[in-house]
Amino acid sequence: MATVAKRRSQNSEGDFYVDSTCIDCDTCRWMSPETFHRTEEQSAVYHQPTTPEERLTALQALLSCPTASIGTTEKAKDIKAVQETFPIPIEDNVYHCGYHSELSYAAASYFIQHPDGNILVDSPRFASPLVKRLEALGGVRWLYLTHRDDVADWRKFREHFGCTAILHADDVSEKTRDVEMQLTGEEPVTLAADITIIPVPGHTKGHTVLLYRDKFLFTGDHLARGSSGQHLTAFRAYCWYSWPQQIESMRKLQNYTFEWILPGHGRRYHSDRATMQQELAQCITWMEAH
Repeated sequence: MATVAKRRSQNSEGDFYVDSTCIDCDTCRWMSPETFHRTEEQSAVYHQPTTPEERLTALQALLSCPTASIGTTEKAKDIKAVQETFPIPIEDNVYHCGYHSELSYAAASYFIQHPDGNILVDSPRFASPLVKRLEALGGVRWLYLTHRDDVADWRKFREHFGCTAILHADDVSEKTRDVEMQLTGEEPVTLAADITIIPVPGHTKGHTVLLYRDKFLFTGDHLARGSSGQHLTAFRAYCWYSWPQQIESMRKLQNYTFEWILPGHGRRYHSDRATMQQELAQCITWMEAH
């Protein structure tokens, strides 16, 4: 839990602050950019919330911080109301779960409310307020894991909801050996009429992405928008399996259409389908040069 004794000197004066336990994961900066920014390789408050909307996003970031490095000098009496805002709607029936886990270095996870059964995309922290909200939205039928890195509290969610976990066999490890649905090969897998799982080896050998309604692409650590505002990118320094293979996997995505990039790490991106294809092509060109 954040403490005033560890409050970073780079914070602006006021109620909200970030302390020195920050791991520079970027979560608060994209969830509440009007309040948090990066300075000296950690986050800090550069603008104290002054409107109800700014306060809401700042408190959502506080609850989502994987290391509890964000604090307030005055007790937030409205914190229970803020807990009720999770999972946070993105568009249609797609939500951001929040409650990021340090076990997956703060990877974002998502929730799809689906008529054939709800889907949890990667694992957030197993936090009681979030679990209760997911219960209220109909529970979880499938727990889809993009790859080995962002599994966090997957077993707790599986045991609580009795859902079926999904992970490519090439990314199964000792901690995920009992995943029920282990995918194989590199052919797309149809989970429902409007849901396709696409193998994209590269970042890890068994990485996959999930395409929902030809609109939402849940990309794990395969593809994202950079934190400094550049176009779509991949993480060259964090490619654990094969960069050439990841480039080929990126080309595979040119056969699909989508409007949203919803990553585990990196920032989400929304645009029209034509622009998304153009930026994907630019990303591939950049990858080939690196």
